[in-house]
Amino acid sequence: MLYIGVDLGTSAVKLLLMDASGEIKKIVSKEYPLYFPHPGWSEQKPEDWFAQTMAGLKELLAECDKSQVAGISFGGQMHGLVVLDENDEVIRPAILWNDGRTTEECDYLNNVIGKDTLSAYTANISFTGFTAPKILWMKNKEPENFARIAKIMLPKDYIAYKLTGVHCTDVSDASGMLVFDVKNRCWSKEMLDICGISESQMAKVYESYESVGCVLPEIAAELGIPETTKVAAGAGDNAAAAVGTGTVGDGQCNISLGTSGTVFIASEKFGVDKNNALHAFAHADGHYHLMGCMLSAASCNKWWMDEIIGTTDYAAEQKQIEKLGENHVYFLPYLMGERSPHNDPNARATFIGMTMDTTRADMTQAVLEGVAFALRDSLEVARSLGIPIQRTKICGGGAKSPLWKKIIANVLNIKVDVLANEEGPSMGGAMLAAVACGEYADVEEAAAKIVKVVDTVEPEPELAAKYEERYQKFRQIYPACKPIFGLIQ
Repeated sequence: MLYIGVDLGTSAVKLLLMDASGEIKKIVSKEYPLYFPHPGWSEQKPEDWFAQTMAGLKELLAECDKSQVAGISFGGQMHGLVVLDENDEVIRPAILWNDGRTTEECDYLNNVIGKDTLSAYTANISFTGFTAPKILWMKNKEPENFARIAKIMLPKDYIAYKLTGVHCTDVSDASGMLVFDVKNRCWSKEMLDICGISESQMAKVYESYESVGCVLPEIAAELGIPETTKVAAGAGDNAAAAVGTGTVGDGQCNISLGTSGTVFIASEKFGVDKNNALHAFAHADGHYHLMGCMLSAASCNKWWMDEIIGTTDYAAEQKQIEKLGENHVYFLPYLMGERSPHNDPNARATFIGMTMDTTRADMTQAVLEGVAFALRDSLEVARSLGIPIQRTKICGGGAKSPLWKKIIANVLNIKVDVLANEEGPSMGGAMLAAVACGEYADVEEAAAKIVKVVDTVEPEPELAAKYEERYQKFRQIYPACKPIFGLIQ
């Protein structure tokens, strides 16, 4: 049988077709626009997501035996607010995970409602990217639109609804809304009340590997697939990437170098760090995970290459980098503000340490190193909880760079396992679909049989020592700049 994984990303939807053994048959990607109507705002049209997903599915299935398609599932950008009216029509463009408009609402939630109260209700505190402050923003700034809301959804769940007619979500994606009781895997009635919404406006919650239904007859006919094709709930992009990289089971770690960057640590037990510096979410494997998320990771390199240098030959630029651990230039990678561990929407990207002999290669290197240093910030929080992380898997577009993987291994001073494929969320989505269809007994079995490590990047003691010294300097730059960031908004 064949299984489809749909990764609804920020810049494009990536669709993957795999067989029952996990062999990838085809991958298709379709882009859609991203809108910035005001500084710090970030929006997309859900209709664009669905149109490009359907176009991608048709291309993906063009040359296969469509009768063999058994299941579809998802990984998806998290936290985005999708609101539908009573006719299931989109009320306004979706407000995305990297949108920073909700500073006032976050201040209200964290300081008036209180961080301890939020943590008790949801296991997390408020960040500008989360969904609850976006709901409050609509309530405060767009009351007419707010009054029309019949259903509140997350980005990938809108695609699932369009395919099945079912208003659904999953525990991992719901965990990032700040209206979900993570420990008990259900909606928090207290948080719904705080946001001024009811449980009837929320989607039904499923485990990530559970089937929510089958494709609608008209969808099956349009795609040429069986009406018995199951659709599984899927997962937030990071949990789906963790499934796709086999990061399931206690203590497993994965680093994702996508538009955003994450340090993802799977855990069989529910737990929260005392400062809520890491997100405590439900995992797609039926358990839990801790996650540090930085808002700009591979997107920093894309911005530097595309917008500033003006080149698409990323590999050629990285070939100019020779002396790792000796760069005198530092880069704070906060192009969209920052989440973990600073929770500061006012933070901004900054180069520091440039002199007359600074080269283009030095600045390119600083961008790569700055992202690695910021990932380590989250790793240090996990280490402070007594979690001994000796190695990690890695995925995402940035993981295709051998140089970046080497920098990360030495900055974090851990082994970095490279996988046979680095498809992350789309692979995880296909694996969740296979579990939903009974191809595998559970997510752990699917990961054990499908995910293969083909190489390991080992830290080098001398280089790791150089980066340790540089990291200790890097971590002093943000606190020194923080008072200035508030003045330049």
